[in-house]
Amino acid sequence: MSKKILVTGGMGYIGSHTVVELQKSGYRAVILDNLSNSQPGILELITRITGVKPEFVNLDMTNQQGLNAFFHNHPDIKGVIHFAAYKAVGESVEKPLMYYHNNLGSLVNLLACMQEHPAASHLVFSSSCTVYGQPENLPVDEQAPVVPAISPYGNTKQISEEIIEDTCRSNALLTAISLRYFNPIGAHESGLLGELPLGVPNNLVPYITQTAIGKRNKLTIFGNDYNTPDGTCIRDYIHVSDLARAHVVAMERMLKKDNKKAHEVFNLGTGTGYSVLEAVQSFERSAGVKLNWGFSARRPGDVEKVWADTQFANEELGWKAEKGLDEMMSTAWSWEVNLNEGLMG
Repeated sequence: MSKKILVTGGMGYIGSHTVVELQKSGYRAVILDNLSNSQPGILELITRITGVKPEFVNLDMTNQQGLNAFFHNHPDIKGVIHFAAYKAVGESVEKPLMYYHNNLGSLVNLLACMQEHPAASHLVFSSSCTVYGQPENLPVDEQAPVVPAISPYGNTKQISEEIIEDTCRSNALLTAISLRYFNPIGAHESGLLGELPLGVPNNLVPYITQTAIGKRNKLTIFGNDYNTPDGTCIRDYIHVSDLARAHVVAMERMLKKDNKKAHEVFNLGTGTGYSVLEAVQSFERSAGVKLNWGFSARRPGDVEKVWADTQFANEELGWKAEKGLDEMMSTAWSWEVNLNEGLMG
């Protein structure tokens, strides 16, 4: 019997791609999502890609009673991949209590349920390279200091890792892996699944594709006076399917008891930094579309440059990102074109 894995926030961007990779690898995925930042039509798209319809439960994880009931009804869950969280940096600055309540409350409730139901004793946590701030040394490895967060969103990732660390230390049965992502972009190679922000996108690539398709008038690049070769910020862009695959590898590591510590941390990136201008040029090249773009002042809180040292993930986790920037952009464009043609109804 294939193992059942719970994916919280599994209807979201990275979550839905991870469900696809889990099902491709022979696992049974169960999705928990309250649809606050996703759409119910994603379930059908996952089914079209994999040929398997995952079980879906609409539940807000801050509802502890509801979450307890869910675990009681699913005693055969073997592990949890936890994505469910609010994720907009700017919104977190405006509404910090909402972010602390949702992101930390849902994790605390989840860990409490996992302690009550020890069959589900393995957790993969969706963390972020925001925990490093602007690192002194590049590329940044897992030993780099975690610095004070510049947003409540980033702080919830730091505090969540601390909560997981403390809980694993107190509970001999629980194991966890925190995956610190760099910048996930792109879409599934089928063109059926991708990033679907509600409202105005906060991230670069959806803004690029929406500008190219005509939904947005102009792409604004924040700042051209950074200490970088072309003056724009540098990021480590990673394809979402490569990222999703890493979650399956991390879960398998714990199921096979290959983990070296109760709570491990891995960076997920390509190890290559690209500037915002290079990303725009890559899109124009791979999509064959010229973008209307211009510069404006720096955006408060933006890190100047960051990219990953991926050696630990490559060697210890046995995972490596495979897709290059042009392929990431090409898949993102295919998804945007399909959306424009009515993919989601």
